Amino acid sequence: MEKRIIGIILTLLGCIALIIGGFTFINHTGNSYNLKVIFTSAILGLIFFSAGISIVRNTKDT
Repeated sequence: MEKRIIGIILTLLGCIALIIGGFTFINHTGNSYNLKVIFTSAILGLIFFSAGISIVRNTKDT
């Protein structure tokens, strides 16, 4: 049960990071440093999202 909660939290954090990365990518001003930060947050969001989904999927109910 604890692993499933951690998976849900990671999934939600990944969703939030992907949404923030998408919004800032659409509304960026063209600064190259800002673009690096946007891609870093999007990549971290993708990692958190996929890790959370795999934890939830592989954890068995007891």
